[in-house]
This record gives sequence, structure tokens and C-alpha cells, in this order.
Amino acid sequence: MANTAHRSRMTPWRAALAGAALLLAAPATAEEDITSFTLDNGLKVVVIEDSRAPAVTHMVWYRVGAADEPAGRSGIAHFLEHLMFKGTDTAEPGEFSALVESLGGRDNAFTSWDYTAYFQRTAAQYLPLLMKMEADRMENLAFTEAEWLPERDVILEERGQVVESRPGSLFNEQMRAALFQNHRYGIPIIGWRHEMEGLTGAHAMEFYDRHYGPNNAILIVAGDVTAESVRAKAEDFYGPIAANPAVAERVRPQEPPHLAERRLEMTDDRVAQPYVMRQYLAPARRSGDQAEAAALTVLAELLGGSPTTSVLARALVYAEDAPALSVSAWYSGTAVDDAVFTLAVVPAEGVGLSEAEAAMDAAVAQFLEDGVDPDQLDRVQVRIRAGEVFARDRVEGRARRLGSALATGLTVEDVDGWTDALMAVTAKDVIAAAEAVFDRRRSVTGWLMGPDGPEGARGAGGIEAPMTEVSQ
Repeated sequence: MANTAHRSRMTPWRAALAGAALLLAAPATAEEDITSFTLDNGLKVVVIEDSRAPAVTHMVWYRVGAADEPAGRSGIAHFLEHLMFKGTDTAEPGEFSALVESLGGRDNAFTSWDYTAYFQRTAAQYLPLLMKMEADRMENLAFTEAEWLPERDVILEERGQVVESRPGSLFNEQMRAALFQNHRYGIPIIGWRHEMEGLTGAHAMEFYDRHYGPNNAILIVAGDVTAESVRAKAEDFYGPIAANPAVAERVRPQEPPHLAERRLEMTDDRVAQPYVMRQYLAPARRSGDQAEAAALTVLAELLGGSPTTSVLARALVYAEDAPALSVSAWYSGTAVDDAVFTLAVVPAEGVGLSEAEAAMDAAVAQFLEDGVDPDQLDRVQVRIRAGEVFARDRVEGRARRLGSALATGLTVEDVDGWTDALMAVTAKDVIAAAEAVFDRRRSVTGWLMGPDGPEGARGAGGIEAPMTEVSQ
């Protein structure tokens, strides 16, 4: 039974935390510097005003990603992202990036399961140029076989470098494929190699024609601008683009009820440090009701957020005869459909993977029985709040956080209220969220091993966090 005893006294530690919370409270008020509106063609526009530096970040997010790809064409969303830099009917291949570089700026793009985003950062005076060229490739993308064919080789080489050359990445790929039985979240963002090899320029253009358009996009402009000036420029450059009639509501195959836990063992001669990982299906953040996602965020911080003071670290790394070298816990609820909660343990010298897994399970069970330590909850929430406040100091980071939220169905109000949702989490909420998510029937447990198997020698290495985006 979870211990949720009432807090009856103010310890010196809690008094210090209360003071810190008051100091951090002022910057975490409603985001009055954010304005949003929608153009007649369906383009949603969000403006973040920040005049501390004469710079601007310009981002276009499309509500389409790897989970929206047709069967048999995994990697097409990321392939198209690369081809978006090739040119248009009037712009030469690479001209947009060359312009940004000549202005002293930088640009790039990235693809996730739920979105594809393109961004530039330059001096604020160049915003009209950025809008003109981004609007151009929103409706006038053009490339030849001489351009798309070598780009396919580029993404195949990228898969070799970022996935196939790293056992941890291959392991994460297999874990996710085992967790998602029916949903496209089980397909790697970069794609399966055998399907990538068959992608063509015609496939990419078909995907572009179906999903790209102002009515499936979000424009975020952040920096030394005003909402009025951005509205006028957006009307000038993006307003004339007609809504894409092919854009339709997302329809994805969903997960059936999971009735049995899954396990996998992967051996790779390149693995120097074996480890155990378990992933659970978990609820994502939901617009208007972020309480459960907030509780899971706090739970991940309590279990593995600190390398020295987290629940798993104290039980497995710093205890007498510690069975682990390191522990981790992750949760990111920014997703259209299901999210994933992950636990991982790197065993100590002489400790097998079976023993490490049993120790992890025992530590989690003890946590559920004992309940949340009030002082630790205070520390975690102050740390989370500080992170949220400091994140507001980077305008590009704010734009990126806002874009990923809006592209997955959240609102500006949800983003504005996220810190309050995190601070409202109670010990009871954390335990309830843990008990709901830690259902072994909705999990996959994996062992990543070197050539000597689960009891093999230990070397240098650690846990590789799952990849949630692939950059250009």
C-alpha cells in the first residue's frame, strides 16, 4: 500500500525549497509575449516576441511524420525532408541554404513520427527573405532524378552511420518494433533499409502532394519581431498559397489490447557493456487534461532523473553491494498517440542481466509500496520548475517546444499551463500513474549483450537513449 502521509511540518529543507519556488514563480507566468492566429488558407501562425537580440527564428512544422507513411515506404517522410532542400520551379538546388549561410545564419530540418519541421535563424531584418523562400518550397518543390537518386544514397549512408554502426541504436529499433504491434510508431523514423532502397522521387512527390500545404502546417516566428509585422508578412508570402485539398485527417492503425509481455535478447560483438531496458506503453499529453502526463514526467524524474539521488540510483548504484553502474528513466509525452516510459539498468561487474533486472523490479516494487518521499518530491518539482523557467530564456528552444506541442495536437494554452500541471502533481498522483503504467502485459523487456552473453565481462559504454527525431 502506498504511503501518502500528510505533510505536517515545514523542515528547513522544505523552507529553502519554498523560497526557491517563490523566486522561480515570477518568470513562469502566462506567456503574454505569444500571439497566434490562422490565415484563411488554414496556416496556423504563432509569434513569440523577444527583443533581447536582433535575431529571428523562422520555423515551419508540417503535421506529418514517419507514422503517416504508406506501408512499404518507411523512410519516405525523412527522404522528402532531404529533397525539400533541392530546389523549386524558380530556385536552384541548395539555393535556400546558401542564402541563409550568406546572411550569417543557419538552417536545418528534422523528422519525427508525428511531424517534419524546417527552420532558419538569421538577423531579424531578413525575415521576409526566409518567408519568401519557405513559402516557395511549400507549393513549388521540384527535383530531377539526377538530384533524388544520389540523395537516396545519402539517407542510406545516414542509416548506416546513426543506426547500423551503433548496437544501442539497433537495439532501440528492435525494442520499439516489439512494443508497437500494429501502430506505425514501431517503424524507425529513418526507415528500414530494404524499404529505403526502393524509394523513388515519384514516391516523395506523391507524399509531398498529399501532406504538404498551408492547411497542414504551423508557422512559428520567434525573436525580435512584433505580432502585427509577422501577420502582415505571413499574409503577403504564405497567404496566396491555396489550401491543399488532398490533406485529410490523420487515420492510423492503433494498438490492439496488449495481453502478454514481450521479451527480446540481442547479441552484438561490438557491445562492451550489456544492459537491461524495459519499455511500457504510456499515455501521451492530452489537450485540456495534462495531469496524467505531468505525473509520469515527475515519476521519471523521481526514479531516474538524478544520477545520485533518484530512487533507482540510491537503491541500485549507491547501496551496499550495488548491483548496477548506472540507471535511467525516460518519459516524453509529446505524441499524437501512445507515448513510451522507459527504465534501464547497466549492471555492475560480476552482475548478470537477470540479476540486474530482478534488482530493478525489486526497487520499483519497493517504491510503490513505500510511496513518494515528500522531500524528494519537493526537490524534483523545484528542479523541474527551474528547468522550465530557464528553458524560456532560449527563444529558439521555446519555438521548438511550442512547435512539437502544436504539431501533436496540443494548444498554446496547454504549453502555457504545463509548468502549473507539473507543480500540481502530488505523491498520490505519482503512485497512481506508476501503478497504471507499470503493467508488464504492456511492456517489452530487452537484454543487449556482447559476445560473452548476459554474464559477460564489462567494459566501457552505457545506455543509448532512444532516438525520437532524425535531422537533415
